[in-house]
Amino acid sequence: MNRPFEGLRVLDATHILAGPYCTYLLGLLGAAVIKVENPREPDPVRGRGPVPALNEAGLGFNYLVQGSNKRSLTLDLKTQAGRAVFLKLAAEADVVVENWRAGAFPALGLGYDDIRAIKPDIVYCSLTAFGQDGPWAQATAYDPTVQAFSGIMQRTGAAMGVPVMPGAPFIDYGAGLNAAFAIASALFHRQRSGEGQYIDCAMLDLALVMTGPALVADDYQGEKVPLPVEAGTSCYRAKDGWLQLGAYNFRQAKRLWTALGRPDLAAIDSWPALWAATPQIRTALEAIMPSRTCAEWEDFLREIRVPGARVRSLPEAIAIPQVAARNLLQEMPGLAATAGVRVPGAPFAFAKDGPAIDRPPPRLGQHTDEILAELGYDAQAIAALRDDGAI
Repeated sequence: MNRPFEGLRVLDATHILAGPYCTYLLGLLGAAVIKVENPREPDPVRGRGPVPALNEAGLGFNYLVQGSNKRSLTLDLKTQAGRAVFLKLAAEADVVVENWRAGAFPALGLGYDDIRAIKPDIVYCSLTAFGQDGPWAQATAYDPTVQAFSGIMQRTGAAMGVPVMPGAPFIDYGAGLNAAFAIASALFHRQRSGEGQYIDCAMLDLALVMTGPALVADDYQGEKVPLPVEAGTSCYRAKDGWLQLGAYNFRQAKRLWTALGRPDLAAIDSWPALWAATPQIRTALEAIMPSRTCAEWEDFLREIRVPGARVRSLPEAIAIPQVAARNLLQEMPGLAATAGVRVPGAPFAFAKDGPAIDRPPPRLGQHTDEILAELGYDAQAIAALRDDGAI
């Protein structure tokens, strides 16, 4: 294969979800990724998941889901010898990614300026909760904290009067995807200019951007009117469950109401008219939706090219043929302990030379000796590093 990032070397000093997902995507596209962990305090997600035996083995599901296509090296970066190894690796790397508290890596002598001094064209990405600047820069946070901080929890639960966290760590994974895109952009910039780059990715920035038009509307201080929750894009009770209707634009609404025999509602052709008719539309839909099952509605709506879907559980979603057709969930090769475990590959496909899982997530320190030997350490030097607690 000739994937886009083959030949690129990535030094991955990340943990939990966002940072490891970023480097996972780079690895799926061919980059050679070395995951660096403290030998006595490894990535805590290694021990998180619903299968105790895998947790004990450091192969918890929270780790497996973004651990493939990497090699594992243990280094204690609080030791001088550990930092020396890291710098040797950085001198040969194309990308360094870290997601520790702002200022932590520069304090160790492993910040961007330190690495740039030995590798001028390095692409160095720091992924933190709040970024490198501002009064909250030094604060630590995880996905739920950022969801609370950004207003997402409050907005999600506004109708119920209590904050509600969406049922997935989408800020973590969105931040990882965002960082991977930023790194890819910086690598393209380097190819054209020969210059390295420092990238400052903040989970809070990503969270706010993902609120989309709501962010702009709430920030605007001029005169504005509140918009109703559009009846054509709401959930309704069908005969056997909930169905999300998505008749968003006028063409879709026209097709829907024409098929349902309501020419008066099919004639709506402007946003103000649509908003004014919201109560009427909602009343009509609440009356008609219970007349069919969700499956019948899905077939009906597909036929007239109007979005709509039954509200499914995650296990139900995984089981639908569409997911199998996309080949999103893949078994990891060559790891007997995880037989039967499937993880998501990349959320996109290439026509050729696309993302692929080549190797399973490594056990803690699995490649330490191998990587050190590649750096020129002989068996005696490696043993000394181990005796000193550096690896």
